[in-house]
Amino acid sequence: MENIDINRTWDDVLLLLKDEIPEPTYSLWVCPLVPNGFSSNEFSVLTSQNLSIPIINKHHDSIVKALSQTLGQEVAFRIIFSEELNKKLQKQAKKTKDEDFIKNLENRLVPSKYDGLKQMQSSSNLNLKYKFENFVVGQTNNFAYHAALAVAQKPGAKYNPLFIYGGSGLGKTHLLQAIGHEVIFNTKLKVKYIKTEEFINDFLDSLAKGGGGKKSDSNAKMAKFRDKYRNVDVLLIDDIQLIEGKKGTQEEIFNTFDVLHNAGKQIVITSDRPPESFSDTPDRLKSRFAWGLITDVQVPDIETRMAILIKMSNDANIPVPRDVIEFLAQVYSKNIRELEGAFNTVCAYSEINNIPITLENTKKIINYSENSKMITLTDILEKVCKYYRISKDELLSTSRSSNLVKARQVIVYFAKEMTQDSLNTIGDFLKRKHSTIIHSLEEIKKDMQLNPSLVKEIADIAKIIKD
Repeated sequence: MENIDINRTWDDVLLLLKDEIPEPTYSLWVCPLVPNGFSSNEFSVLTSQNLSIPIINKHHDSIVKALSQTLGQEVAFRIIFSEELNKKLQKQAKKTKDEDFIKNLENRLVPSKYDGLKQMQSSSNLNLKYKFENFVVGQTNNFAYHAALAVAQKPGAKYNPLFIYGGSGLGKTHLLQAIGHEVIFNTKLKVKYIKTEEFINDFLDSLAKGGGGKKSDSNAKMAKFRDKYRNVDVLLIDDIQLIEGKKGTQEEIFNTFDVLHNAGKQIVITSDRPPESFSDTPDRLKSRFAWGLITDVQVPDIETRMAILIKMSNDANIPVPRDVIEFLAQVYSKNIRELEGAFNTVCAYSEINNIPITLENTKKIINYSENSKMITLTDILEKVCKYYRISKDELLSTSRSSNLVKARQVIVYFAKEMTQDSLNTIGDFLKRKHSTIIHSLEEIKKDMQLNPSLVKEIADIAKIIKD
């Protein structure tokens, strides 16, 4: 049995792993592995990056299962760092980069398609920075990404409206504008992107009477305002939560929504929270936001954050060591915008001061303190159990008593907020399924929006964990 075609075997294993291991881990870390051999019932692979070993070993069980299924027997798995492979790939990368440079230069000589998009982009209020091609897909934004792509490919036919919510700096605006660019690339439909604040200002301006206080001037302004937002095929509205408490704007949004939706036009909306949590917004408007599909984007796991940094490094043609990539991904764990800002700061400082990008220099540039406390899942578990006066065994048991369910949800919340661990890792730690962890996170966030006393509890526990 040991005389097998290791390349063909590994190809079959990769097919099985594609649905088991989340993106970008699969494409970034697993696919580049090179099958090395099968001996003494052990299948080994080579990696060109030492950093990939602990990441891949997180999925060791899935890989062993796929290997055993492919070979029809129990198989051990080992990953080996290869310096020779590392040098070989670096040489190939340099050659590819040179070829890509020539290709990009040729593309610049025939820029008609780009110029056409740029002209349409200007009238649509879009930024060419935000396209599907440069959006890094991970476990925490995968569903939102594919929903946005589906809308972009068939505007008005599916998920109308599409409502995307999530915290600041997690990619909502990127997806919103990517939809606009995709539509413009492939159709002749009219696209309009608008920030809610701009919509509010336009609305207030249209209410002001024209010169001389003539009513006709005011009516003309209002007609022009409405035509601006209703004479479109795809309307993209960013940060809709800003309409809370603004009754006139809410009414105008409501009417604009109805006009577009009844005409089969596509509406896409972003917000920092789901529509049901809007406290000062009419129910009829909130219900319309929920007519299509509501999805969220969450804080990216460490593997996705690393993929974002690697892509930025490649796009900027600035080689950044993997230990620096991993370090930045660990430190800036809550916000993509902050992550990108830190990366740009490090690169700019390095270039201006002509110093290499090393881990030591990076720590100095961002003023990182080694004394910063690293909070672990065990820390959170112990502090939460102590706060609620329950034992670790009780919490990890199968009991569904309300006090234990609540404590588990609180642990999941803090694990997501205070650590770099993925939801899968958190689930393994708490002996719960991935779907249960997601549900727990959704429930605790929902309860916090409705229960001020829980918010105080969370604040008290946070202080205890950080002490």
